[in-house]
Amino acid sequence: MEPSSKPATSSAIASDSFHHLDVGTVLNQLGVSLDQGLTDAEVARRQERFGLNRMTRRRGTPAWMKFLLQFHQPLVYLLLIATLVSLALREWVDATVIFAVILINSIVGYLQESKAEKEIESLNKMVAEETTVLRGGIRRGVSAESLVPGDVVLLQGGDRVPADLRLCTLKNLQIEEAALTGESVPAGKMIDALPLDTTLADRRNLAFGGTLVTSGQAEGVVVVTGDATETGRIARLMSETIDLSTPLTRNIAQLSRWLMFAILALSAAIFALGIWRGEPVAEVFMSTVALAVGAIPEGLPAAVTIVLAIGVSRMARRSAVIRKLPAVETLGSTSIICSDKTGTLTQNQMTVVQIYVADQMIDVTGAGYEPVGQFEQNGSKVEPADHPALTEVLRAGLLCNESSLYEEEGRWNIQGDPTEAALLVAAHKAGLHEELTSCAWPRRDKIPFESEYMYQAVLHEAPGDRQVVYIVGAMERLLGRCTAAIDALGGESPVDMPRIEAAAEAMAENGLRVLMLGKVEVETDQSQLEHEDVAANLTFLGLQGMIDPPRPEVIAAIADCRKAGIQVKMITGDHVGTARSIARMIGLGDAQLQSLTGRDLEQIPAEDLPVVAEKTTVFARVAPEQKLRLVEALQSRGHVVAMTGDGVNDAPALKQADIGIAMGITGTDVAKGAAAMVLTDDNFATIKAAVEEGRGVFDNLVKFIVWTLPTNIGEAGVLFVAILLATELPVLPVQILWINMASSVLLGLMLVFEPHERDLMLRPPRNPREPILSFPLIMRTGLVSLIILIGSFWVFDQEMRADGHTLDQARTAVINVIVMVECAYLLNCRCLTRSVFSIGLFTNMYVLYGIAAMIGAQLLMTYLPLMQKLFHTAPLDLGSWLRILLVTVVAFIAVEFEKWVRFHKQVAAT
Repeated sequence: MEPSSKPATSSAIASDSFHHLDVGTVLNQLGVSLDQGLTDAEVARRQERFGLNRMTRRRGTPAWMKFLLQFHQPLVYLLLIATLVSLALREWVDATVIFAVILINSIVGYLQESKAEKEIESLNKMVAEETTVLRGGIRRGVSAESLVPGDVVLLQGGDRVPADLRLCTLKNLQIEEAALTGESVPAGKMIDALPLDTTLADRRNLAFGGTLVTSGQAEGVVVVTGDATETGRIARLMSETIDLSTPLTRNIAQLSRWLMFAILALSAAIFALGIWRGEPVAEVFMSTVALAVGAIPEGLPAAVTIVLAIGVSRMARRSAVIRKLPAVETLGSTSIICSDKTGTLTQNQMTVVQIYVADQMIDVTGAGYEPVGQFEQNGSKVEPADHPALTEVLRAGLLCNESSLYEEEGRWNIQGDPTEAALLVAAHKAGLHEELTSCAWPRRDKIPFESEYMYQAVLHEAPGDRQVVYIVGAMERLLGRCTAAIDALGGESPVDMPRIEAAAEAMAENGLRVLMLGKVEVETDQSQLEHEDVAANLTFLGLQGMIDPPRPEVIAAIADCRKAGIQVKMITGDHVGTARSIARMIGLGDAQLQSLTGRDLEQIPAEDLPVVAEKTTVFARVAPEQKLRLVEALQSRGHVVAMTGDGVNDAPALKQADIGIAMGITGTDVAKGAAAMVLTDDNFATIKAAVEEGRGVFDNLVKFIVWTLPTNIGEAGVLFVAILLATELPVLPVQILWINMASSVLLGLMLVFEPHERDLMLRPPRNPREPILSFPLIMRTGLVSLIILIGSFWVFDQEMRADGHTLDQARTAVINVIVMVECAYLLNCRCLTRSVFSIGLFTNMYVLYGIAAMIGAQLLMTYLPLMQKLFHTAPLDLGSWLRILLVTVVAFIAVEFEKWVRFHKQVAAT
């Protein structure tokens, strides 16, 4: 074909239109001929215009900026204020300790959350390094980076496609596109033009960069390179998606802002009051900063980090590796899981599950490539050795086959085409093996599969000095050539075409890919096989129906997710019939479940998509950008969305989702790089365990916050009232710092080891719009804060009235009141809705160890001379301890009674 007089470039054709044009038009537009290719001079000119065939590396956030951003949080600002306050008070040790907490939090956050942007590099690795082209009429090997639009590329089995190509000539070409389109089997290719609205997965006349040629040969012309390829578009989508904040970070930020404004307002009020009274500015300032120190929860950031880190450790033991720390809790808030089908819900291993032979439908058990299973009819076992027709149809699939099956490290794998492998595994289950069969049935010739004919055939010598041709392919191409059918005893009977077609239709309605198998005997001296040999007189052997089966554990996992109030949606690039069938198998719905295709999605206005996406269960033939749109649409409805997947086509949606979950074994590097969590066992059921762990993490965080806030509010209240009444401060800033830091470590952090409550996975997902603390918990926080306030002043007053008691002794008693109430309240907080006795006092021994350690620390602070000097404390007598114990018991009983009343009100209401 002659090139045009004025060569065009790929910009002359819309990047998504090449499949719509015939080969001649594409070549003419690109200014190239198939027999010559481009000249070196033309290649150089086009390289100047289009650049090299590689994806642009996006500039990421510098490492130093990522580290500094760890400080950009309201709660960290509060801690910095606490550090400055301590420095102003010349409390160097306290300032150092608080700043050390900030620094450790920032380092841990940086190491956990900072991602080296390896996704784009992984996409670059998918593109072939070298390829074969035709330039100046000469066939040569060149670097894939040097390709330009218009280059003529030669492909053969085993090659990785170097750029997006419009196929021009081909023979038996099949390309593995699962990572890009989600299809379970290699795509057969063609060269004819297709309708303009053909979806990506159905563009059979294109070969996409990064995909793998499994068989056949082809010539294609490069139409786009680098960032303009489908793989490049995915890279761009990934770079444009924003890493969203998580429900936890949003809630903590909201709580931190509320605390910061409350503390600043209270401090300003105290400062203004002191100035209005005419008190010395320095004294007023010191009282104000003491109030601020008392109100700031210094232990909260450390607790959040440690709770999440422990959650990461627990989840790693359950085969879920967390790449981003807050993702632990996000799983607990997840309301929708959008799951890819191939390799996630299914095994990505084509398996024969039904065989129609001799007017009988036989089920085949077992799943995947492991050659273990049996044959059943109506629940009764069928022995292939006693069923000549079944043996014959299995032998046909075994002989008409180029694939191989092998075991490696306990896993069964295949070499070759997955469809052929399914036929091979089915034969192995019947005890038929290619090694033994090939000796008794040596092959003479073969007709390879071609999309033009839709079948392949083999010529074999058969026992008894016979020659037999076995054929396998599309039933609609082969059934009309049959003149007889095999019967149950291996003989021949008339072929009942309507019955066979009905059986095939029933299998297809169940989402099975159906292949017909047949045979014909030829002359014994024939050594070559031609298409004419199988054009007529075939004997119908049977139908084998196969599917990429669901993972066995998925059904239970989805049922558990539904109990937990989590919707599961399937988003796949595969055909809608197959997707619906798998959805029904795994319990996503019945025959009435709603499904949409990518083409349907294109017709839905953007404003209507969120509602439609929420109601639909299965999305099929979906392009990568449509997966991204679906995730965004569901998020716009207020859902916390988790997206699972393993292919390159999943990566943009994985990155956009509130939490992206990649498969560790079958997942591509690109998918893993975009995900927040990686399942090391590729087990969908692990997600259920991760959700449970995430809910447990949030539960324990809430328990810590509910426990720590009354202390800070109570301390601030004590100081505020004392300043308001112009009396002696019942507790000093340095003593407050001791209480806050020591109790956070020895008491509060023990809650992170709290076991999960029994009803954890029976609750609906937490509404991410709701604040961390519900109204009942806020009221409880106020109750305990009031007990600390009143109890502290009562003990302080009693100590000051006692004969011979000093101000230091009174303050020491107040410190111990606050700490002992914290110990009692820690037991209350082990269960926020029921009595602590209902879950057992000894189910978390760390809490008891922490209380013992805190009491020991308080005794040292009270009686050890060095501690007395550092913290201005003094020894207490028995009377003081009895008063402290009384306040502690009152606090414990009051909270338990409040929980009892509220719990029984809820029971009565339901």
